[in-house]
Amino acid sequence: MDTDPPLGDDARDRTATREPRDSLLTDGGVATTQAFYTRWARLYDAIARRTPGIGGLRERAAERLAPARGDVVVDMGCGTGANLPYFRERVAPEGRVLGVDFTPGVLAVAHDRLRDVPAVSVVRGDATRPPVDEADAVFASFVSGMLADPAAAVRTWAEIVGPGGRLGLLDLARSTRPVGRPLNDVFRLVVRATSPPGTRSRLDDSPAARLDRRVVAAHRALLECCDDVEHETAALGYARLSVGTVAESRE
Repeated sequence: MDTDPPLGDDARDRTATREPRDSLLTDGGVATTQAFYTRWARLYDAIARRTPGIGGLRERAAERLAPARGDVVVDMGCGTGANLPYFRERVAPEGRVLGVDFTPGVLAVAHDRLRDVPAVSVVRGDATRPPVDEADAVFASFVSGMLADPAAAVRTWAEIVGPGGRLGLLDLARSTRPVGRPLNDVFRLVVRATSPPGTRSRLDDSPAARLDRRVVAAHRALLECCDDVEHETAALGYARLSVGTVAESRE
């Protein structure tokens, strides 16, 4: 696996680390959030890869995003790289897959696992100010709830791929389906327990309520940016997947 994304002659300059902005990225503070996810990187990795059904969700997302052979796919907030092999299967060997995350600990796990996998790169960077200028497709899973302004981030990602490019989101939020609603209290407790330290004290409402609003805002922004949007839910209504093709400017 490459540590610098080969996306052109100026790739190294365009993928230089940009420090995350506290106001845009997280509720608990950048340093606190990075320390939290670095400390629990191995556990996070196990959950990201071994939770029952999660592999099927990632496979479904890659299938719906449908990058073509030779495309460049960017996974924003890639974490430990769980999505990257699914995209690589569709674009390699001519294409490239780049994972972007702002936490060194999870990127270290991704690098250890994928170091010998060709056509895959990871880079440290801020998903709200991505260290790439262009791509054929951008995807983000379980990231929207961490962003103070997820709609703005989605619009930025749409600009990166441009008209005709593909954009996809996979997120978790409380279920609105009758079959899933009885478990919403459990989900709320899980969200609270897995939030970085300081999150609760800086929010006016519960982490789960804030997560719900941000996920809705992100998926609505994708709907506004894209044509032929496909939206579906899974896992009793807790998982939301939206994928579309970025439209020409509607101004």
